[in-house]
Amino acid sequence: MSRLRRKDEHIFTALKLAQRSAISGFTDVAFVHNALPEISSRDITLTTELFGRTIEAPLVINAITGGGPGPGRINEALAIAARDTGLAMAVGSQTIAVENPAYEESFKVVRRINHHGLVIANVSAKESVETALRAIDMISADALQVHLNAPQETAMKEGDRDFRGWLDNISKIVKRVCVPVIVKEVGFGLSYEAARRLNEVGVVHFDVGGRGGTNFIAIEGWRGEGKQNCLESWGITTAASLVETDSCGLSAAIIATGGITNGLDAAKALALGASAAGIAGTYLKVLWEQSVDGLIQSIENTKSDLKKVLLMVGVNSPQRLQNVPVVITGRTREWLNERGINTANYARRNGLVSTQNSIFPPGDGKPTKS
Repeated sequence: MSRLRRKDEHIFTALKLAQRSAISGFTDVAFVHNALPEISSRDITLTTELFGRTIEAPLVINAITGGGPGPGRINEALAIAARDTGLAMAVGSQTIAVENPAYEESFKVVRRINHHGLVIANVSAKESVETALRAIDMISADALQVHLNAPQETAMKEGDRDFRGWLDNISKIVKRVCVPVIVKEVGFGLSYEAARRLNEVGVVHFDVGGRGGTNFIAIEGWRGEGKQNCLESWGITTAASLVETDSCGLSAAIIATGGITNGLDAAKALALGASAAGIAGTYLKVLWEQSVDGLIQSIENTKSDLKKVLLMVGVNSPQRLQNVPVVITGRTREWLNERGINTANYARRNGLVSTQNSIFPPGDGKPTKS
């Protein structure tokens, strides 16, 4: 099967499966309500610095599709939405265009439409440094995603079965390219151990790509045989993966992706340590059903809801959400505690009150791993 046909099938199957329930872990996370926020909405800004660029909100329209005529039209619409809302945008895997320049235009359209926006290139961890450099040059990218997708490949009949050398390859890419490199999982999450191994070869930016959003094992199961796969529940939820990655204390920026559908989810991700929240499947579905105008309105709704959360907890910027107390319960708490991470530190963060008046002992509220 051609790569182009497979990419088209991924889109249609993802849309077909979009209504299926998934667990990202964010329902286990709750803000401690601040009855005295002492702030005006006029004091709040969502403006965020990410990879050396300024964006209007800590949100990324994340990698959705590769190249070709159909995906090219999707990329064009997403670029319009990113431009008009001031968000960052990551394209899907560019390997198809590196191998066949006829498909370059389906990616180049993103930069042509969004001249000044934050645009992120995308290649697989198995690709060469030369492929990474061509992908960056193709769209004048501000950063590069290097995606990890071993479970997806395993689920594909035509997929790879040899994952040796990925870490060494990533190390070479990090050393050679001149833009920030983000290592991204595609729906199965990054663990504490994986983040540390990546950091040892120079990676400081992560996209946790946790379980709870687009499920490529499910997509490959339905695409190939039209039935469920027993491995569909594989992976680390986005919330748990985010905390594990952040608890390493090694990252410059973390993007939380996987099952984030609204401003409240995004706020929870930011509170757990993310620099930005990535949204892919939800925005693809809105675009498919409502056109680019509907997508722009959906993004504005996300931004509005995020701002409302900041107002209710009493902080004036997304970055300050990491000082706000949140309570982690349920399976996410069980997972993290079993993994040696003390979730009580999140609930006892005292960024909203002085240490002198706090009912909790002094501390920075960062999670610890024993």
